[in-house]
Amino acid sequence: MSMESLGNRRNFLFGAAALGGSLILPQRHALAAAYAPTRFSVEVIGSGPDVILIPGLGSSRQVWRPTAAAITGYRYYLVQLAGFAGDTARGNAAGPVLRGVADELSRYIAAHNLRRPALIGHSMGGTIGMLLALDHPRQVGRLMVVDMLPQPSGMFGSTPDRIGPLADHLRGLAQAPGGRELFASLVGLFGPPGDAASRSDPDVMARAMHELATLDLSRDLARLAAPTTIVYASPSARQGAPVDRVFASAYRAAPRVNLVRIDNSSHFIMADQPARFRAAMRTFLAGAAR
Repeated sequence: MSMESLGNRRNFLFGAAALGGSLILPQRHALAAAYAPTRFSVEVIGSGPDVILIPGLGSSRQVWRPTAAAITGYRYYLVQLAGFAGDTARGNAAGPVLRGVADELSRYIAAHNLRRPALIGHSMGGTIGMLLALDHPRQVGRLMVVDMLPQPSGMFGSTPDRIGPLADHLRGLAQAPGGRELFASLVGLFGPPGDAASRSDPDVMARAMHELATLDLSRDLARLAAPTTIVYASPSARQGAPVDRVFASAYRAAPRVNLVRIDNSSHFIMADQPARFRAAMRTFLAGAAR
């Protein structure tokens, strides 16, 4: 992959009724009310088949709102990860962030009786989607991962061993007295559009970044049961071939994977190329409805 292509990815580093019984509905509602996730909150909009939208590192659920508004006919669950984009850390103040969120999403799906929803995750949200689909395969109908590799360090042409020391340093900076402001400033320079990243909790950001830097799901992909679409960015059509090779190689072990490249885009494809991204998402969701 060219340096220009890698440079365009810098934003990565720095969010029963149908059964009809009056006896079933109260049970479902009571179960849902009894479970309140601590690592994220959810806003539900629209009606139709269930689709869970997960934002990336430091992002707000707002990154998904224009896309959800443009593609109607679905019930969207807009996830806001605790600790990001001005939301308080809550459950993400301790413990693993990525698997912690994936496990709570599993509990949320069960509590709300969602029947094999489609999952769409951008960047770190795609990693969370992969973890959920791998750890709880019966709960996920289809999975779309937006511009993320199973080994996230590969987004920078690196490996967990090589990038690990940098991740250690950043995590230490965020947790050291007087270091949080500097860390927040660095994240604000390279984060998602707007000031979402700079308004995120530095400790949650640092720990999530460290988890991403040291994670490698490549060997687990053979267990990925859900049909999976990978939508990824290329700076231009001319540079598309090397980007294709990177993503094809990274996902070669996945048994049911569809690779979709979108040119003239950086990491936030849904904002850079909204029409092309929505076309890819419509195709993905149409497959989920069959």
